[in-house]
Amino acid sequence: MTVKKEKILIVDDSEMNRSILMDILETDYDILEAENGEQAIKMLEKYNIDISLVLLDIVMPVMDGFEVLAVMNQYHWIDDVPVVMISAANSSKFIEKAYDSGVTDFISRPFDPAIVYRRVQNTIMLYSKQRKLVGMVADQIYEKEKRNNLMVAILSHIVEFRNGESGLHVLHVQTITELLLSALNRKSDKYHLSKAEISLISVSSALHDIGKIAIDEKILNKPGRLTDEEFKIMKTHSEIGFSMLEELPFYQNEELVKIAKEICRWHHERYDGRGYPDGLKGDEIPISAQVVSIADVYDALTSERVYKKAFSHEKAMDMIINGECGSFNPLLLECLKDLGTGIKDELSVTAMNLNTDKEIKSIADEIHQHSELSASERTLELLEYERKKYDFFATMSQEIQFEYTNSPAMLIISERGARKLGLDESILDPMHNETLIRCLGKEGLEKVAKILKQTTIEKTDVEFELKVRINGVEKWQKVVIRTLWDDSSSLTRFFGKLSDLEQKQAEFSKLEKLTKYDELTGLYNRLTVKEEIKEKVKTNENARYTIAIFDIDDFDAINEKYGHAFGDEVLKKIADVLSKNVNLSDTIARIGGDEFLIFYEDKADYPEYIDDVFKALLIEHENVNISISMGISNRDHKENFTKLAGNAYIALSKAKSDGKKCYRTYDESMD
Repeated sequence: MTVKKEKILIVDDSEMNRSILMDILETDYDILEAENGEQAIKMLEKYNIDISLVLLDIVMPVMDGFEVLAVMNQYHWIDDVPVVMISAANSSKFIEKAYDSGVTDFISRPFDPAIVYRRVQNTIMLYSKQRKLVGMVADQIYEKEKRNNLMVAILSHIVEFRNGESGLHVLHVQTITELLLSALNRKSDKYHLSKAEISLISVSSALHDIGKIAIDEKILNKPGRLTDEEFKIMKTHSEIGFSMLEELPFYQNEELVKIAKEICRWHHERYDGRGYPDGLKGDEIPISAQVVSIADVYDALTSERVYKKAFSHEKAMDMIINGECGSFNPLLLECLKDLGTGIKDELSVTAMNLNTDKEIKSIADEIHQHSELSASERTLELLEYERKKYDFFATMSQEIQFEYTNSPAMLIISERGARKLGLDESILDPMHNETLIRCLGKEGLEKVAKILKQTTIEKTDVEFELKVRINGVEKWQKVVIRTLWDDSSSLTRFFGKLSDLEQKQAEFSKLEKLTKYDELTGLYNRLTVKEEIKEKVKTNENARYTIAIFDIDDFDAINEKYGHAFGDEVLKKIADVLSKNVNLSDTIARIGGDEFLIFYEDKADYPEYIDDVFKALLIEHENVNISISMGISNRDHKENFTKLAGNAYIALSKAKSDGKKCYRTYDESMD
């Protein structure tokens, strides 16, 4: 088995010095070389976290050692990549400045090779242990943080449910907030936000409109312009949200609550002091609220609301930068301009890759609907709700989800869980399946069975540790068992007559179909196509795959001119043409709105094939010519699905800018 070597970057303008250091270290480490600071920065940008240590000279042409340290501090690389400075310029002034700039150690020339080797080894080991400790701590807090984030998101989507806004609004605001804060860190040290602070602000942003839960729905969803009195009521949502969090009887010292209160109260303040509720000006407004303010405005402009159509990305950017939506921090406006169309691309990929919005909104909808259920249906509906909820949490948290029935003894495991455990099937006899017995052992299975029998209506949840063997490796895993109970011990009373059960099964089959396929076109939806693609790639990881993403040119204008019913017919016709013209082995899906996806293995006839498919999609519907724009991205073994989809969106953007009604294949020049 080949052990991967740690990478060391040697930065020195002297070839002889680099050669001496290489002779000392190359047996045990992979060596990268740079002959000046500028080259070193490019290598750090390219390899970044793959570099375990930088050996840095001070006096160099183009960019010296201290300038390299300044850049590493600016981008916070030095937090993860240790620097040992080696130089003949060893005055106390230089050494002090080096340590102030964040170097881990300073070695003066001439040096003893054994000392250099030992110091390098110790530094790498120290940082390795530090990363391991950080990882251990992260594992311990991950579960709590994950649940907190999910609950915040669900609560926020309940507000969106009442507000009638896009179910993606919360996710978009979080994504844009994180993008802007990261860009701000790269541009300036003025606010110096850590990764943890950026994450906290991003999560807290989901609560920015929580106060709208107290606003009358007639005002929230009014299609026309609000009266002065209605707008006055609407503006109170920022103070209401602040008060709701301020009056929490607990968690007031939690950073998330503190930041969420800032955002709730002040995300409608403006940099020139003309916002509300307090008329704060400039940096009197916390940076968290400033960033969420821009994110909120951008998504409001680019999303369709009851009172307006969606603006394009370009129009929204112009309106924000030109001050049509109020005054914003000039530094943040520069960050917004730097991000450019990257915002639009990132939102598209995020919506596709993180399919949380649909599931969270489904749970939020369920919460609203439960109060309207009849008593006779409530038990079954709640049972189905619990099953869906835990299935959703398991999917999000990458847990392996099981369902166990006591009589007959049967274990149902998710397809993803079955694959992870190396099982050939997902419906098992738990006490006789050989693979499951190898994973858990008979003692483990007996332990689970015993604990299951100990659960009661009063004590439904238990947690315990269990040793699991996967791929020959034993690991201790935390097991959480949650049992669901009816109000009697009789299955017949619980499920009712057989005809009722069959009806419920039919309803569930319908629900399952709706969750897997797009209701309008019958194609796969976003979540399903992602799983299908994962399976294809897993089956043949060395194949070269291609993803094509296309949308209908000027579809908003078509809807506006001919009506949404006409637009729906166009979408169905596009789906029909797509189904008839792609190979049976290819995967096709409607991934949202007027966006479609084709995923296929790139073979010799690829150019002709995709060209034929593209031409077939240029259709006429009721004497209206419909065209599409398409972006294409090829996959090599190093690229994951998110990267592949992102590149396809970049190529799609290029096709749009080239006049539409065309397709473009991604290459790096488009970046």
